Amino acid sequence: MQKARGMRLLIITQAVDTEDPVLGFFVRWVEELAKQAQSIEVICLKRGKFNFPENVRVHSLGKEKGVSRVRYVLNFYKSIWQLRHDYDSVFVHMNQEYVLLGGIFWKLFRKRIYLWRNHAKGSLLTRIAITLSEKVFYTSPQSYTARFKNAVQMPVGIDTDFFTPDESVQKKPDSILFLGRIAPVKNVVAFIDLLHALDERGINFSATIAGSALSKDIEYEKTVHEKVSAYTLADKVRFIGPVSQEGARDLYREHEICVNLTPSGSFDKTIGEAMASGCVVVCANRAMEGVISTELLVHGDQCESAANSVGVALSLSLNEHIREVHKLRMYIEERHSLRKLVDKLEQEL
Repeated sequence: MQKARGMRLLIITQAVDTEDPVLGFFVRWVEELAKQAQSIEVICLKRGKFNFPENVRVHSLGKEKGVSRVRYVLNFYKSIWQLRHDYDSVFVHMNQEYVLLGGIFWKLFRKRIYLWRNHAKGSLLTRIAITLSEKVFYTSPQSYTARFKNAVQMPVGIDTDFFTPDESVQKKPDSILFLGRIAPVKNVVAFIDLLHALDERGINFSATIAGSALSKDIEYEKTVHEKVSAYTLADKVRFIGPVSQEGARDLYREHEICVNLTPSGSFDKTIGEAMASGCVVVCANRAMEGVISTELLVHGDQCESAANSVGVALSLSLNEHIREVHKLRMYIEERHSLRKLVDKLEQEL
């Protein structure tokens, strides 16, 4: 940033909507960045619910109105041209396509480009986007982008004032939460397999799956439901669909354990949210080595290892559970809070 309060920033993101089940968190990012900025222009694919301060303006490409993909692109070029005198730096959140579309334009007009990308895999197009960017931000050491000279590791940006434990909420005994998109990369089928393994061992539990599938993953979602029926787990597993940020926080608070089986390569924000909200976390992400207890990390064969790890989590004594929850909360506060992220962005943008 132009080192505090002089910053004029253009942010490109998919959605600006507090009720978006995937990107609702980003509204808080913009709110906190706005405290340090002269002005922020936000271009988003879809505009929804938000309440930004006066120095933030939001420009939608029109997804909420059902416009075509061609119109998205035309609206994008129209916006970055019309706003060209109102920003000095560009922060592209998650989608390298916008750097590829606008990068040459921004270079010609001497706009600094910053890309946030945190995925395990990349391509030639990713390399081009990174080359066009002054810096690329990532959170997981296993991210594809971590290898590049202009890569900077960042905090995850968990709003620890919002995602907090609530001692007045009674956690459901032996409860397991799986929160995220119903997609192959999330390994939801492996989650159902581990529940079956627990059931076969006679271990008591109840499980909640919160999330929905994109249109391309509808068949995968059907497979997940078919697995639940085949394993006769319908009385132990409930599907509740996508949830808002408030809904996610309530689920974390209600459940003892949160399971995340997304492979290493990204630091899934739901891991950090669950940690901040008082869950014991079982995950397959190597970025969590040395953070969560070794027995709670999933290794090798996912079903067997995950079932063993969840079994350990379910068997924790009250004192062990409290110690693990406290340790995870402190880790997020000290390393990955939204405040830490904004402070780091002030240094890097």
